[in-house]
Amino acid sequence: MKPILGVGALLNLGATVKGLVSSRADWPNGPLVTSGRWIHDASGNNVTYAGTNWPGHTDVMIPEGLQYQSIETIVQKVKSLGMNAVRLTFAIQMIDEIYANNGKDITLERAFVQALGQTNGIKVLNQVLANNPQFNTSTTRLQVFDAVAAELNKQQIYIHLDNHISKGMWCCSSTDGNSWWGDTYFSTENWVRGLSYMAEHGKSWPALTSIGLRNEPREPTSNPALAQSSYNWQSWYRYMRQGADAVHGANPDLLIFLSGLNFDTYLTPVVRGEPLAPGTDRFDVADFAAGPAGKLVLELHNYETGATSCDALRANLDRNGFEALLSPDDAVANVLPVVMTEFGFQMDDRTWRGVYASCLAQYLPERKAGWTIWVLAGSYYVRSGTQDYDEGWGLLNHDWSDWRSPGYVDGALKAMVRETLS
Repeated sequence: MKPILGVGALLNLGATVKGLVSSRADWPNGPLVTSGRWIHDASGNNVTYAGTNWPGHTDVMIPEGLQYQSIETIVQKVKSLGMNAVRLTFAIQMIDEIYANNGKDITLERAFVQALGQTNGIKVLNQVLANNPQFNTSTTRLQVFDAVAAELNKQQIYIHLDNHISKGMWCCSSTDGNSWWGDTYFSTENWVRGLSYMAEHGKSWPALTSIGLRNEPREPTSNPALAQSSYNWQSWYRYMRQGADAVHGANPDLLIFLSGLNFDTYLTPVVRGEPLAPGTDRFDVADFAAGPAGKLVLELHNYETGATSCDALRANLDRNGFEALLSPDDAVANVLPVVMTEFGFQMDDRTWRGVYASCLAQYLPERKAGWTIWVLAGSYYVRSGTQDYDEGWGLLNHDWSDWRSPGYVDGALKAMVRETLS
């Protein structure tokens, strides 16, 4: 005969259950999963990303802007917009160097000197340390990523980690050696290893909810033989499954974002279930280890900044993959969440009022599509050889202290965030 619980025991049991429920509902209330076109948290609530990109993939290979502001201040800027997500980029080279250094990451001092030279490297390093006194010359690059992740978690902002490039540098062109699997700097083996490493390491980041396998796959025009042999949907499918399975094996909690061809501008064959040329296989979530678990998300970029018709732009977006968010019809074979992880434009007094920017400000909230605008950065440690490069598309100004275009932020961006998350 089972013992009968007394009143005290029942009260304790109730408190325990209540504590478990409360704990499970605590932010970020993950792991996140997909169901049809939606992303859900552990309680079944819809989750839509509305955020920005914070680059960490360029030559120094740490998140930008720390020579001007503290991590806390930068994250507070993101939070003040009402945003709930940051796409944090990294380079595979960082992980390659960890493996080459017997499992130990290189220090900030070495990272800045090798990227900027001895004199400027030490100068900028000292600025970073002055603004972020929790670091020192022996702090490693990955420890800076850890600190950014901790602050994003503290301020309840989801982290979408993105493998932006293999060799740490500005991205992207079809001739940069990073364009396609097998290109000059793009080792498939190192890419898989790097994804697995970061997925495993990310288990210590409570705010990490998703990872993008590769930014902007594109034709390797400087390698015609590679382009002819493998730049196609059939090869894309093989590589995406390989990367996704590596991530899922290392950290099954993460959503996995799949990007399309031609600089991630279209995923039409995937959404429509068309043959993945030159083969005959069709996209099937069951082909991915993470697929049946509800972990796959599609991502697209759009930079049609010269658009003159919102109707035409909307039609292009639907046709290129956002129709996966619509009710299933004859054209849509695979209904999945779609996130626009990059779009952007010059941050001045007028561009945001044009067709492109104003159309996206309507389209994405209407579709309840997630998005992360390019880019938060007001400047870069170095970009394409120019140190302290000013980013005219940056939400923040050069020293990351204020908005570059207050008119856009107050006149459109904050409303876009609210409407997306409402």
